[in-house]
Amino acid sequence: MKITKDSVVSIDFRLHLGDGKMVDESEPGDPLVYLQGHEEVVPGLEKALEGKAKGDSLSVVIPPEDGYGPHDPEGIEEVPRGEFPEGLELTEGGILTATDPEGDEVDFLIKEIRGDTVVVDYNHPLAGKTLHFDVTVREVRAATAEELEHGHAHGPDDAH
Repeated sequence: MKITKDSVVSIDFRLHLGDGKMVDESEPGDPLVYLQGHEEVVPGLEKALEGKAKGDSLSVVIPPEDGYGPHDPEGIEEVPRGEFPEGLELTEGGILTATDPEGDEVDFLIKEIRGDTVVVDYNHPLAGKTLHFDVTVREVRAATAEELEHGHAHGPDDAH
């Protein structure tokens, strides 16, 4: 079976930024499982995998616009220290989660602490980066009606 929209795809992958240093990779025996065409992986990877089949291996270079998008300077903000919960330990380079006005959780990076001001970055850590994926397709199958209804693949024994 070839990978098409609504296929459940299992892949082994390695991700680096062109320097060979791994940024992320699947664990041996624990592939990434996703539902093709449902924005569960970056668009460039979905496009590259379209039409591939079990056993296919490929290396693909994905520009920022097909990955995590360009780095947006407006995603960097100075926040008064008093807006953080009292007693919360802030560390430069740390990642925290906040709730936006729509009620969605948003991760952000603490870039810098300047006395009473904290510089935060809401950009994805890989925004603006060219992604280099080495991928092997392990399995491809049709999604179940329930997976399509839920908008994501289910694991063994129908685990979410």
